[in-house]
Amino acid sequence: MKTSDIIVLDFGSQYTQLIARRLREQGVYTEILPFNAKLDDIKAKEPKGIILSGGPASVYAADAYFCDEGVFSLGLPILGICYGMQLLAHNFGAKVAAANKKEYGKAELNVVKEHVLFADTPNSQIAWMSHSDIVENLPQGFEPLATSENSPFCVFGDDVRKFYAMQFHPEVQHSEFGSQILKNFAKHICGCESTWNMGSFAKMQMERIKAKVGDDKVLCAVSGGVDSSVVAALLAHCIKDNLIVVFVDNGLLRTNEREQVEATFRTRLGVDLIVIDASEMFLSRLAGVTDPEKKRKIIGETFIEVFDAEAKKHTNVKYLAQGTLYTDIIESSVVGASKTIKSHHNVGGLPDWMKFELIEPLREIFKDEVRQLGLELGLSRDLVFRHPFPGPGLAIRIMGEVNVPSLELLRKADVILRDELKSTGWYNKTWQAFCVLLNVNSVGVMGDNRTYENAVCIRVVDASDGMTASFSRLPYDLLENVSRRIINEVEGINRVVYDISSKPPATIEWE
Repeated sequence: MKTSDIIVLDFGSQYTQLIARRLREQGVYTEILPFNAKLDDIKAKEPKGIILSGGPASVYAADAYFCDEGVFSLGLPILGICYGMQLLAHNFGAKVAAANKKEYGKAELNVVKEHVLFADTPNSQIAWMSHSDIVENLPQGFEPLATSENSPFCVFGDDVRKFYAMQFHPEVQHSEFGSQILKNFAKHICGCESTWNMGSFAKMQMERIKAKVGDDKVLCAVSGGVDSSVVAALLAHCIKDNLIVVFVDNGLLRTNEREQVEATFRTRLGVDLIVIDASEMFLSRLAGVTDPEKKRKIIGETFIEVFDAEAKKHTNVKYLAQGTLYTDIIESSVVGASKTIKSHHNVGGLPDWMKFELIEPLREIFKDEVRQLGLELGLSRDLVFRHPFPGPGLAIRIMGEVNVPSLELLRKADVILRDELKSTGWYNKTWQAFCVLLNVNSVGVMGDNRTYENAVCIRVVDASDGMTASFSRLPYDLLENVSRRIINEVEGINRVVYDISSKPPATIEWE
């Protein structure tokens, strides 16, 4: 079993994987285990330190989450973050209660004692808060290290036992020196070294896959997007002839998407691609469905049925490979104690009637890390840096029922948006860009005639990992050209709007 430098116990925070991600950026191999992991499983990883993540519960409430108390007797450095901080305080006798004033967003952190945790950071810095509880007094043996306006014990620690706690989230980008603080904990307090990178991750995953698959075959579902392409390339490197790559045309693709996917895999990657046209099946099952969660579940279940039917045409197919990312896992709430944001078609396991076992080599990493892995595997930059496209396709970019006329309208508008972004150089400057068909009619005037036609929303965002995002500040001239072209060239659309909401509170996709 591969040992870990740092183990993160997940108490349900939406940001848990970011902790591991920030440490991996420093070359520190980090794994996440559920908050209730068995002590023997933790010991087996031979960690040099443990981090207790944030979470949605309160330590004094009936739905509180607690780890094995033996964690605190391992003799290892421990860092508690947000809920993890409160758990650490509660475990050692301090009082944790509901705060008179909740604290969300930016706060000024003031260091009150020089400490290795804050090495190479200023005494006053911006930190990101997200809590409604507060530690009212310190446990015996602990001392304050930093304060904020609403928390006199924002950071505290015990240098003898090497237990530390902080109210804010150092893992998010908004905490301006958070990555340095996590680095200080891992390297200066836990004694970790920089030995992990995407090359070592790829090697580790290949070893795992080869050991698991043996002489059996793997059915790999691909969409032509970055995630599934990287999975296919990873599998091709390690199991070769035992790999069956399948692309399903679900009728929810963008213009020329199917042709582009075939060219990518057959010509550029040299993969024997099986193409299945199941568009009629998907569209018939989506007829009359308007609820976004129902759309996602129908699409996910139909994909599984199609893959199962294809697998029966081959022998010894035991595994189904998917490009599931950790952002999918977080939002679908299938790890730790996190809350569901939205279902993802490729998350949550397989139905009982299926005989497949899942292979999901990317489920521990984020989109930007997947791109690094793709380059490591020799994929082209054009493919690796393609904008994300969701598995449910255009179905979740059409408000209301999905049908052929709506799909055609959306495809035409989407092509124009992407063409304009690419011709002006903005495609490679942004994380994701697409159109949403609102299915809301509004009054317009064209050629002195009244129109009453559909509206399209343009959504373009900047992000690094998809967990947070802000709308892209596109030039007005570019937005004007996109709007003019869509209204002039797409019959049935007479209004274009631009989405200026960020994630959170919004999500990137509309459904």
